[in-house]
Amino acid sequence: MAWTLRFQGVGSASAVALGSPMATIERDGAPWLAIDCGAEGLTAYLAHYGEPPPAMFVTHVHLDHVAGFERLFVANYFDPARRGRMPLYVPVDVLPLLHRRVAAYPNALAEGGANFWDAFRVVPVGDAFWHDGVRLEVFESRHHWPRTAFGLRLRGSLAWTGDTRPIPEVLAAAAGEGELVAHDCGLVGNPSHTGIDDLEREYPPELLARCVLYHYASEADGEALRARGHRVARPGEAFALAEPRLHPAPAS
Repeated sequence: MAWTLRFQGVGSASAVALGSPMATIERDGAPWLAIDCGAEGLTAYLAHYGEPPPAMFVTHVHLDHVAGFERLFVANYFDPARRGRMPLYVPVDVLPLLHRRVAAYPNALAEGGANFWDAFRVVPVGDAFWHDGVRLEVFESRHHWPRTAFGLRLRGSLAWTGDTRPIPEVLAAAAGEGELVAHDCGLVGNPSHTGIDDLEREYPPELLARCVLYHYASEADGEALRARGHRVARPGEAFALAEPRLHPAPAS
């Protein structure tokens, strides 16, 4: 069984040409779980796969990560085969923020009769959750405000940090089994995002060697990061993942 991480967008909030940060875990070439739903990211997703995601995990609710939700609502709600069926995994601390951000406007449809969440199967998640028989883990990132942003781990395969400052103590546990680490990193850091100097100072060489960087400000910045010897994702680029270390599925 082949596992892949494909980036739909890799840019910071203002780097429209690079696309909003979004990626999809693929299994045997098919989309398996999307991560986030920015506007440009969703456009790239639909252009590549030709249909909405089968499932999604939300890291946090800044608009470059959730601005595609209104389009996704329309795509799901008006398709009887999809309405209410797409698993939407949302950390419990993020769920009320997501509701206020994308779902609280009065009347999801002008004519009434529909709730925004009718289009999805919302699954609040804590430290871990099951998707399609596979257990994934959730960890807190360090972004903007405590308990508002989270990363995702597919044990032995992938650690997706989401937007974050350096979190070496977290990744020691959440990426301690050889995972590919998709990491927020720009050329210059700030109080909510990692800069390359932060990354090189905080992380050991072994961890840096497993990192793929995204959420940078321009193609020129991406080239500057590559010139320093780092792997930097481009829009549409895919990275092979190791086979996840699977947990036993619960007994039926």
